[in-house]
Amino acid sequence: MEAAQPTLATGPLLLIAAASIAVLLLLIMKFRLHAFVALTLVSLLVALATGIGTAEVVPTLLDGFGSTLAGVALLVGLGVMIGRMLEVTGGATVLANSLIRAFGEKRAPLALGVASLLFGFPIFFDAGLIVMLPIVFSVARRMGGSVLLYAFPAAGAFAVMHAFVPPHPGPVTASDLLGANMGVTLLVGTVLAIPTWYIASYLYSRYAGARFQIPVPDAVGGGEGEGESVDQPNPPHVATVIGILLLPLLLISANTVVTTLSTTGTVDGEAAWAQAAVLVGQTPVALLITTLFAMVLLGAGRHPRDRVEQIVDGALGPVCSIILITGAGGMFGGVLRASGIGAALSDSLAATGLPVIAAAFLIATALRVAQGSATVALTTTAALIAPAVAAAPDVSTLDLSLIVIAIACGSTVLSHVNDSGFWLVGRFLRMDTATTLRTWTVMETLIGVVGFAFAFLLSLVL
Repeated sequence: MEAAQPTLATGPLLLIAAASIAVLLLLIMKFRLHAFVALTLVSLLVALATGIGTAEVVPTLLDGFGSTLAGVALLVGLGVMIGRMLEVTGGATVLANSLIRAFGEKRAPLALGVASLLFGFPIFFDAGLIVMLPIVFSVARRMGGSVLLYAFPAAGAFAVMHAFVPPHPGPVTASDLLGANMGVTLLVGTVLAIPTWYIASYLYSRYAGARFQIPVPDAVGGGEGEGESVDQPNPPHVATVIGILLLPLLLISANTVVTTLSTTGTVDGEAAWAQAAVLVGQTPVALLITTLFAMVLLGAGRHPRDRVEQIVDGALGPVCSIILITGAGGMFGGVLRASGIGAALSDSLAATGLPVIAAAFLIATALRVAQGSATVALTTTAALIAPAVAAAPDVSTLDLSLIVIAIACGSTVLSHVNDSGFWLVGRFLRMDTATTLRTWTVMETLIGVVGFAFAFLLSLVL
C-alpha cells in the first residue's frame, strides 16, 4: 500500500510517534496487556490520530500485518519443525557428546558451545537451553568447577543464533520490514555470530566461571518437553544431525553464489541448473526441503508417521504468540509509513547526521531496556527505522543485512528483571537475582555490543 500524503507537519507527527511508543510501553509494562493486543491497539490509535481516512484504516492495518506474516510465518514454522525433530530424537545429545570426544574433555566448554551454535540454527533459545542443560550439568559434574564455565558457552550460543540468524523470528522480521535479502542475512548473521559468541560468551564464561563459583544444580527444573531428547534408545548418527543442520545453509549459499556469478556474467543465469539452484536456495524452499529430510531421516525407525506428524504439529503451538507479535509489528510499521511518520522520522535522523545503523542499535536498546521483550524491541525498531533505511543513499544488500544485525544486537543487550530469559537462566542455574544480573546480564550486553561493533565496522569498510 502506498503511503498517504501526510496531513500533519513533521513536529506533530514526531510527537505522535513518541506518544505511541510511550503508550505501547505503558500498556505492556503497567497494564500487562499482551504485546500483540497492545501493538494492534496502538496501530489503530496512530492511524486515527494522524488522519488516515476511516475507510483506509483497516486496510492499512491488514496490509502491514499480512505482508509481514507472508515473510515470517513460513520461515519460523518450518524452522521450529526442524528443531523439534532434532530435539525429540536426541540430536542434541549425539552432537554434544561427539564434539566433546573430538575436542577432548579439557575443552568441554568449547565443545558444548560449538554444539549449541550448530543446534541453535533451527531451535529457539529457551527450547535449546532446556534440551542442552542436562548434558551441560552431566559434563560439569564430571569435570568440576563452576557451572557457569559450561552453561554460559551453550546459553550464549543459543542467544547469539536466536538473535542473528534466520529462521529465528527476530532477524526474519527485521529483514522483511527493511527489505533485506534473507539469504544474505543468514550468511552474514552466521559469519558474525561465531566471533561474537567466542568473545562475548566463551571467553567471558572463563572469567565468570573463575569469579563466580556456582555449584552444579541437581537437575533441570520445569519446561515443556524437558528430557525428551536425552537418552533416546535409538538416536540419530552425528553425521545425520550435522547434515540436516548444514543442508539449508548449503542450499542458500548456492543460491547466493549462483545469483552473484550470473549477475557478473560468469555463468549463464538462464541455464536450467542455475535456475534450479536459485529456486532451491530460496530460504522458504531450502527450509521446506530440510524439513522433509528431517522428518524422513529422523523419523525412520524411531517414530511412526502419525507420531512424526504430532511432533511437528506440536512445534507450532509455542511460536504462535511470537508470529502474531511480529505480524502486529508489521502492522505498526505499515501505519507509520501510511501516516507519514516514517518519512518524518527519516528526515529527522538524516538531520542529526547519525548513521542509520547506529540509530537502529540505540532505538532497539532503549526499547529492550524499557520493556524487556526482544521481539517487541526488534519489531518496533525495524518498523520505525525502515523509512530511514529506504531513504538512505547507497544502501547495499549487505548494508541492509548489517542493519538487521544491529537491531538484533540492540534487542539483546541488558537482559534484566523484565525479560523472561533472565528468569529462565537464573532459575535453571539456581542463581539469585543479584548474581544473575552480575553474570547473565553482563554476557547478554557483551553479545549485543560486540555484535554491533562487528556489524558497524563491516558497514564502514565494505
